[in-house]
Amino acid sequence: MASDNPQHNRQAWSVLIVSTLAFTVCFMVWMMFGVIGIPLKKELGLNATQFGLLTATPVLTGSLVRVPLGIWTDKYGGRIVMTLLMASTVPAIFLMAYATEFWHFLVIGLFVGLAGGSFSVGTPYVARWFPKHQQGMAMGIYGAGNSGAAVNKFVAPAILVAFGWTMVPQVYAAIMLGTVIVFWLFSHSDPSHLVPANTRFVDQLQALKDPTVLKYCQYYSIVFGGYVALSLWMVQYYVGEYGLDIRVAALLAACFSLPGGVLRAIGGWLSDKYGAHAVTWWVMWVSWICLFLLSYPQTQFTVLTVEGERTFHIGLNVYAFTALMFVLGIAWAFGKASVFKYISDDYPKNIGTISGIVGLAGGLGGFVLPIMFGALLDITGVRSSAFMLMYGVVWVSLIWMYFTEVRRRQVLGTHAGEVAASARV
Repeated sequence: MASDNPQHNRQAWSVLIVSTLAFTVCFMVWMMFGVIGIPLKKELGLNATQFGLLTATPVLTGSLVRVPLGIWTDKYGGRIVMTLLMASTVPAIFLMAYATEFWHFLVIGLFVGLAGGSFSVGTPYVARWFPKHQQGMAMGIYGAGNSGAAVNKFVAPAILVAFGWTMVPQVYAAIMLGTVIVFWLFSHSDPSHLVPANTRFVDQLQALKDPTVLKYCQYYSIVFGGYVALSLWMVQYYVGEYGLDIRVAALLAACFSLPGGVLRAIGGWLSDKYGAHAVTWWVMWVSWICLFLLSYPQTQFTVLTVEGERTFHIGLNVYAFTALMFVLGIAWAFGKASVFKYISDDYPKNIGTISGIVGLAGGLGGFVLPIMFGALLDITGVRSSAFMLMYGVVWVSLIWMYFTEVRRRQVLGTHAGEVAASARV
């Protein structure tokens, strides 16, 4: 844990800064298909479900490796695990430029997806460098690396339009390699942060039997899984729904991705101040309202009036849609931080393992949801069906949270120390 030693504090902030940089680059790479998938969809003749599978494939690997990566971080330290993880993705990122078949992209995407596992490495790594009352802030700042999804929407379209989609993975491979070097040079290790060597892999996985962990998994599958899924889906949604150019579509999609990443640090601060429960409860309600409005499809109906037939149109225009997505991005940024504040409060000695498990659930949400978005679009032909699905998922969390937490505690005006111990299911 952090001390008053000035050298230790300098190292802590150095670790936090370079780890956040590394996570931003990893997330940028992880979300690459959200932009280059649009020309690939046309080039390969993919339907909506296949497009969803293409964008989601990297998310699958990044999710599945989160539990072992979290455990290895507890045991070996975040510096070595993060460095090896990032270095292992460089060849796959570069080779993507030479893929020509659909299955090529799926296979390479599995290896590129390793970058998504960086979250369960960096979260316990940075948290252990700070005292308990600052851990929400530290994890929030690190989690702001989610803004890599927005960075991808700024960088990839510009490269794509200027040089073609094949240049994007080549540039990203070079950026990742440079980040590996910077991270290694400016990060540090502290042996006191490691879990004792006699801790077994199987012992740490016993956390999967804890119902409270499963509840946090449900929360995170919305605020992170939904964030990943919509970050991948929004560019093509804008192109299809509003007929926008890919560069304009990516810019507007960043209005959701950017606050969903950078404001996570504020969510960490709010969670430290007011408690994880209070922040998460209001995040769920704001999400429910936004998703209700976003779910309504573009509708035209005809009414017989005294003057004859009159046709009316109901639907969100691009400005209202973007404003709602912006609010939803802010809510989920706060929610991503508050869920991990729950974890640091309830499982201070096992942050790596629990964050890996919860991160796995969030990542799997980010994998499954784009495929379901595509399937629903193919079946119904209604693009807003993606938001209808998310609306239902949020309902589940609100009900679960009400019966396990809200009925047992005060939501407003509760001090963070009083809500640190989460109600068990």
